[in-house]
Amino acid sequence: MTTPTLVTFIVYFVLLLCIGLYFYRRSVSIEDYLLGGRGMGAWVTALSAQASDMSGWLLMALPGAIYIGGLTNAWIAVGLFIGTVLNWILVARRLRVYTQKTNTITLPCFFEERFGDPTGLLRVVSAIIILIFFTVYASSGLVAAGKLFESTFGFSYTTAVILGGAIIIAYTFMGGFLAVCWTDLFQGSLMVVALVVVPAIAYTRAGGVAGIREAMAAKEISASLVPQEGIAVLAIVSAMAWGLGYFGQPHILVRFMSARTLAKLSEYTAIAIVWVFVSLTGAVVIGLIGIGLFESLPGDDEERVFLVMIAEVMHPWLAGIMLSAILSAIMSTIDSQLLVSSSALTEDFYQKAINRDAGPRELVFMSRLGVIAISVIAMILALLRADETILGIVAYAWGGFGAAFGPLVLFALFSRRTSWLPALLGMVTGTVVLVVWKQVGLGEHMYEIVPGFVANFAVILIGNRIVRQENPRVLQQFDEVVEEMRRAGVQTAAQK
Repeated sequence: MTTPTLVTFIVYFVLLLCIGLYFYRRSVSIEDYLLGGRGMGAWVTALSAQASDMSGWLLMALPGAIYIGGLTNAWIAVGLFIGTVLNWILVARRLRVYTQKTNTITLPCFFEERFGDPTGLLRVVSAIIILIFFTVYASSGLVAAGKLFESTFGFSYTTAVILGGAIIIAYTFMGGFLAVCWTDLFQGSLMVVALVVVPAIAYTRAGGVAGIREAMAAKEISASLVPQEGIAVLAIVSAMAWGLGYFGQPHILVRFMSARTLAKLSEYTAIAIVWVFVSLTGAVVIGLIGIGLFESLPGDDEERVFLVMIAEVMHPWLAGIMLSAILSAIMSTIDSQLLVSSSALTEDFYQKAINRDAGPRELVFMSRLGVIAISVIAMILALLRADETILGIVAYAWGGFGAAFGPLVLFALFSRRTSWLPALLGMVTGTVVLVVWKQVGLGEHMYEIVPGFVANFAVILIGNRIVRQENPRVLQQFDEVVEEMRRAGVQTAAQK
């Protein structure tokens, strides 16, 4: 630990808390607290969506995967980039229109209204899935925070996890969605700077391309994109399947719902795609440079490669800023996950099942209590999972959302005939298949999101042929959304 690094971290923490305090009084309704009043601009929406997506695994786990496995693991980045592009193009605009049409601010409530579920099962089951997988997902971020503070300040792992969790709880508790999005704007900018500046400085120290190739040969790490072991096609498909997860990530989808205007979503899309391309490229390059720069890493933990690289090549003051960028990546995802989980407790359980007459301030208060409760559980899980890799924990939660919600979102937005029963059966089937596939060890051969997603999609497709949507209100809403999308397309074309 150095004084410049400590000062930089303290300034960063104070800034986050100030943002939370600023937005504390602006979150007076549940829509303000959970969705920012649907008034978020282009840069805030785009960078918030992507910063909340690319958590600590972007700056720690992905470079670590490249460091230990070479370019064959770069297919993960390729799949994520393609998934990002398709998500913004296919889902963002229509989900923004549809959630406003159905007057819903959470994914479970949207499913219930969109498919005309009279039983409430879609809402309840999807909310339970959100709580389970987001608690696991948030624990992965706290594991990353533990490793960061442990490496930087010499804290014990337990102290590091509790400290990181306390800071995140503080500004998420106070400011809600507005605070989360505005901190994500700052954090996303800091992340991309770190992903460009650090590898640019470290490149020559690693000996350039020649030095990296020589180190890869000495360590017997593949310099080819084609896997050398197992069935190459399955390995590539499994890695690229990460992209399927985007269609079902509640913390990303909620950003689409919050966009201020439909007309400028193409601007939002362009910002997001450029940010993701630069960030993923930077993370892959960091892993490759690390191969040439380090013979080994402390504790043989490959996920610390970026931390060690920053300490090796950066001035102490700049190192503090770059390490804050890693903390930014961690926090920008956990705060979003806490908020979506809190919305599941408040909007999908408390208001719907316990107190339908709850006022705006009561709902905001309950949401804040939800943030604390979920954070405590996530911290306990993080303390119990100290030996697991960040990538492994994230992969399970990411796959869980993709398998459970991905097909539902696509059918909700593009299939007029889908009714609530096929949607419910598909969601449950996809989740069960993913969990079973993982538990029996088949995840070592194929990422569990693939069979889960396919099973979900197939069940809904078959169910649509047996049980058709017949609710006149639901069918009318779908037609109105299609017409509104058509008019928006015509208007945008005319403006161009």
